[in-house]
Amino acid sequence: MNKEKLKLTSSEIGSLWGQYMNGTMTDIINRYMLSIIEDKAIKAIFQGAINTFAKQKKQLVFFIENEGFPVPIGFNESDLNKGTKRLFSDIFCLNYLHIMTIHGLVGHTTSFGIAVREDLRYFYDSCDTDGKKMYHQTIDLLLKKGDFQRDPYCYPGESPEFITTKDFTDGFFGKGRRLASTEIIGMSLNIKKSILAKTLCVAFSQVAQSKDVRKFMTDSQKIAEANIKSFSKILDDDNLSVPKSWETEVTTSTESPFSDKLLMYHIGFLSQVAQGYYGKGLASAMRTDILTAYERVILRNLRVTQKWYKIMVENKWLEQQPLVPNRQELSREK
Repeated sequence: MNKEKLKLTSSEIGSLWGQYMNGTMTDIINRYMLSIIEDKAIKAIFQGAINTFAKQKKQLVFFIENEGFPVPIGFNESDLNKGTKRLFSDIFCLNYLHIMTIHGLVGHTTSFGIAVREDLRYFYDSCDTDGKKMYHQTIDLLLKKGDFQRDPYCYPGESPEFITTKDFTDGFFGKGRRLASTEIIGMSLNIKKSILAKTLCVAFSQVAQSKDVRKFMTDSQKIAEANIKSFSKILDDDNLSVPKSWETEVTTSTESPFSDKLLMYHIGFLSQVAQGYYGKGLASAMRTDILTAYERVILRNLRVTQKWYKIMVENKWLEQQPLVPNRQELSREK
């Protein structure tokens, strides 16, 4: 069997479609940030990110077209308003690239895990390698600038221990045990991602052209703030440090660098991928108050997604993914 002639499966086409949509969106954001960044070291990393995606985009287009599917419109120069005032500080741009690189690594790994055809597997493998390089670069520079937010420390015990009480899962009424290090992983990372979402909502609410989009951004900002408070309280109750906010890294500009379509898609993307992270955090939590916090956060995010979908469809901003054939419709045509 010729491995290169295997037809791509629906899952493989879906992964390519998603990689193209999310990649072109992030690329437009990166191009804008490159134009406003003053720090030479940060600027160099963004130029590298743009060059990397340009290479990946050509391969994505080749895969999609070679299977006879139309290439998505995604996002392009029409979604970028050049010459607008600075909206973000240099250090926020670097933090943004770091968090988005984490999203990219997860996306590439997921796509690699469902890829069967050899050329597609090697493509996602190379994307993962590029993403890891970017991950190292962003962390190294954030550390150098003293702006990388490390998670709370956990001090070692004298010897391994076993759970000996049924109250281990109790987190209410002051009876809860201390947080486990495995529970801190999800909460700390989810706070950082919610801080990014909140900061973008603050910025986007200032510059959005549509009244509906501005309201959506304001509402989403409040949801992100509620999510941050839910997790921060649990950390704070155990006297653990909480990641700092980035809202002060947003300027007072009201000139939009991006189309409303891109603003909406970006927040929708962050809300949807957050559900996956929340689900993973929920699965690793063993304390009842943490489980409850995750359940509330997931429900709040679902409300954001519902509002997002309504606005996207009404404005014809939501491209349709490739669908499987409708056999009933095909049979009626006869």
